[in-house]
Amino acid sequence: MNELAKEADDPGGIAAVQFRRAMRHYPAGVTIVTLQHDGRPVGFTATSFASLSAEPPLISFNIAETSSSIEAMLAADSLVVHFLGDHQHHLAQRFSRAAEERFADDSLWTSLDTGEPVLNDTPIWVRATVRQLLPIGDHTLVIGLVTRVHDNTDDQPIGAPLLYYNGSYHRPRSLE
Repeated sequence: MNELAKEADDPGGIAAVQFRRAMRHYPAGVTIVTLQHDGRPVGFTATSFASLSAEPPLISFNIAETSSSIEAMLAADSLVVHFLGDHQHHLAQRFSRAAEERFADDSLWTSLDTGEPVLNDTPIWVRATVRQLLPIGDHTLVIGLVTRVHDNTDDQPIGAPLLYYNGSYHRPRSLE
């Protein structure tokens, strides 16, 4: 009998530590989500970003219930998702630190006319209005309707996308 056939499922779900250990081996693109809350900029890294639908143009990402940005996210009407390039790993690290450090350097960002902070030198970002917030497990799933796209790549990537894999940042390598 196959050894895998002898393993039993846990009907209550596996332990969080086992789940995290397995998920470390799935590479994810790195994004930074920014928004405005009470007149102040708020932002956080998100590796759970996904495109949900082209018509209407919907996106999604998750935010942990323990995040320092959860209160702002739950109150937000709109946000910006920045697709980071490998030249921006310093931003990913900055937005993973203490909330008060994220926007401390005014030279790294500006604000849109709608109020959301935008990180300078980000090749692609999308602005979205919050369509739905779904509490799921220990996270909230955010679904947004894309209302604006900024893309200065001219169909040629400025650099490689930033990936998060096994606890550190990476750049992909073409296999062709």
